Amino acid sequence: MSKVCSVCGKGHMKGHTISHSHILTNRAFKPNLHKVKVENDGKTEYVYMCTKCMKGSKKDK
Repeated sequence: MSKVCSVCGKGHMKGHTISHSHILTNRAFKPNLHKVKVENDGKTEYVYMCTKCMKGSKKDK
């Protein structure tokens, strides 16, 4: 299971860190993922969910 949100599909992105002298170094932007217990078809399973989707799922309840 990769580190990707199971709801929206958000994963890591690549970019650069830029120093004061404008030297570019590679870095990764990772989503804020949490392992959450979800009930799906009567079964409980653990999935990775980003905090934005967790916040949206709380509003639905």
